[in-house]
Amino acid sequence: MQKRTWLIMLALVAGMGCGKSSGGGGTPAPNPPAPPPPPPATNEVDFWLTRGDQTALLQKQSTVLSFVTTANSNLNITVDSTQKFQGVDGFGYTLTSGSASLINGLPAATKSTLLQELFGSGTNAASIGVSYLRISIGASDLSATTYSYDDMPAGQTDLTLANFSLDPDKSFGSGLIPLLKEILAVNPAIKILATPWSAPVWMKDNGSFKGGSLKTEYYSVYASYFVKYIQQMKAEGITIDAITPQNEPMHDGNNPSMKMIATEQRDFVKNNLGPAFQAAGLTTKIIVWDHNCDDPGYPITILDDPAAKAFVDGSAFHLYAGDISALSTVKAKHADKNLYFTEQYTASTGAFQGDLKWHLQNVIIGSMRNWSRNALEWNLANDPNFGPHTAGGCTTCKGALTINGTSYSRNVSYYIIAHASKFVPPGSVRVYSDSGAGGLYSVAFVTPDNKKVLVVLNDGNTNATFNLKFKGKWAVTTLPANSVGTYVW
Repeated sequence: MQKRTWLIMLALVAGMGCGKSSGGGGTPAPNPPAPPPPPPATNEVDFWLTRGDQTALLQKQSTVLSFVTTANSNLNITVDSTQKFQGVDGFGYTLTSGSASLINGLPAATKSTLLQELFGSGTNAASIGVSYLRISIGASDLSATTYSYDDMPAGQTDLTLANFSLDPDKSFGSGLIPLLKEILAVNPAIKILATPWSAPVWMKDNGSFKGGSLKTEYYSVYASYFVKYIQQMKAEGITIDAITPQNEPMHDGNNPSMKMIATEQRDFVKNNLGPAFQAAGLTTKIIVWDHNCDDPGYPITILDDPAAKAFVDGSAFHLYAGDISALSTVKAKHADKNLYFTEQYTASTGAFQGDLKWHLQNVIIGSMRNWSRNALEWNLANDPNFGPHTAGGCTTCKGALTINGTSYSRNVSYYIIAHASKFVPPGSVRVYSDSGAGGLYSVAFVTPDNKKVLVVLNDGNTNATFNLKFKGKWAVTTLPANSVGTYVW
């Protein structure tokens, strides 16, 4: 009897189990809760891109870049903001009188928009933050004609500079001075470097704007010419931050031009120009050389003379010959003096991609990694025929802008400069970054508001994925082939 009762009970239990499995009677166990979705990734690095094929032109990317702590096997570009180098004075162009005349010819509204685009703060979406200009003292070869500020009839001189006048660059000339005033209204802090292509011809041994040398008997008069220029520009409300004594002093084949060998420039600065500035109470910097990287011995000759060196702020370079490392050669000899990069042109015969890469590698990245305080491309604007220019002046120099009557378009040097000028304002400091590995060249900065900026060139023909490494964290990014990127965080 007990055995039968036990079997019945066992059968009932088994039946209840079958009912549960078939959906009857029992209560199902609840499913575990789904895990919460991961938070959306937060962008920590802004990325601006220009491609060599022009499919992106200073274009802000929508890619989300975040720093993570997980390492990977990608190439690193490490930025170390504790390793600081030189300060930055700015990036920009030479505003030739030819450029000025073209810009002044634009309709008023177009001109106003353009000046805001060029010289407004880089924090504004439509501005590229140009912060440094070079101008010519008298005509350059990209002026419509040759002139100085004290031209005299053949055979006459003006030892007291009684006829000195800035009129050729006022409203009835190129309009350079009125345009500078408009630029200063947009950016009152812009730095201006002024450079002569030639002394007045009555001071020269060949009586011509082209070539020749400054006669020694006119050294003191020419020093006074610089003083008058700086003082009269100041009276116009234009502060000249620095001058060089001569543009390309070893190139006397341009129109205008003037040869001035190293010992002549040394003696002019030591005995005439420096003392004249001192006597007039001028604080305008004197920067020597202003020519190619193939002759660092020229500025070193001047700086090796203690009396000349006392008046000199630093040395300026172009790169039509030599290697950009020449700046570091001078720095190694005279560490207390500054370096500047003041001119490089893009040619009408050049290709956008090739010019973008070469100039980023040398003018922007190269000059800054070799101690330059600025980086300037050549002329700001030209017309569709690459004018105006003097007879014998450059016929293939392509401006950052082409101005065609009432409109303008942007050329490669616009983007070369913009990739730095928009993001690296004056007062920034260059800091350490890796460069050169895997065809990736870089330079890094810390800005006055403590933003970090990394400019990277991918010189290769394939896309490059790398880590932007900062303070022990990595942000993974891909820079397209033949492109430049600026990263800001």
